[in-house]
Amino acid sequence: MRNFRYLDTIKEAVERECPGVVSCSDILVLSARDGVVALGGPHIPLKTGRRDGRKSRADVIEEYLPDHNESMSVVLERFAKMGIDAPGVVALLGSHSVGRTHCVKLVHRLYPEVDPALNPDHVEHMLYKCPDPIPDPKAVQYVRNDRGTPMIFDNNYYRNILDNKGLLLVDHQLATDKRTKPYVKKMAKSQHYFFKEFARALTILSENNPLTGDKGEIRRQCNVANKHH
Repeated sequence: MRNFRYLDTIKEAVERECPGVVSCSDILVLSARDGVVALGGPHIPLKTGRRDGRKSRADVIEEYLPDHNESMSVVLERFAKMGIDAPGVVALLGSHSVGRTHCVKLVHRLYPEVDPALNPDHVEHMLYKCPDPIPDPKAVQYVRNDRGTPMIFDNNYYRNILDNKGLLLVDHQLATDKRTKPYVKKMAKSQHYFFKEFARALTILSENNPLTGDKGEIRRQCNVANKHH
């Protein structure tokens, strides 16, 4: 989400072709779809036709999406409210197969003492990447989510977390909680099953409570609501 600036570039190009037609919400969803494909994941046919909200508030998101340090019960419950079941949640977290996690999110598992649940082979790398109990906010200190194939969207994440190499608390819980572990094992074995469940869950997520018809607006600029005279 740090790369919202790219949305502006896409929005400008789309506005030149067909002004006032394509919402920022649709651009965001289609970018996610194409990002998955670019990283080697499945092509998921997602619907368009959403409109943008007239106001956006970060704290509203907090109410609906769980934090990485929440218990598995909270994670499952939040997603269940959107119609996403346990295998769907396990699949969505498979997006941790790519990218990186900032040290600030993991230092509590390393300092003052190392979480005994972590794989010792992995701890050495994490300590090397995150040498400070309080990371310097200016230094971009991070650990790659999946050292094996860091920029390929694959099922390696599930093998890692079964090997206690999950970085976040939620990754670790996913592999140990009896409600989610069976699906983790299944996805570790079958990339096809992972992709199928991921596509299903992402589709539900992308269709959760959209603004359509005459609700909302088509923003001219993605980071601000339109001015109404």
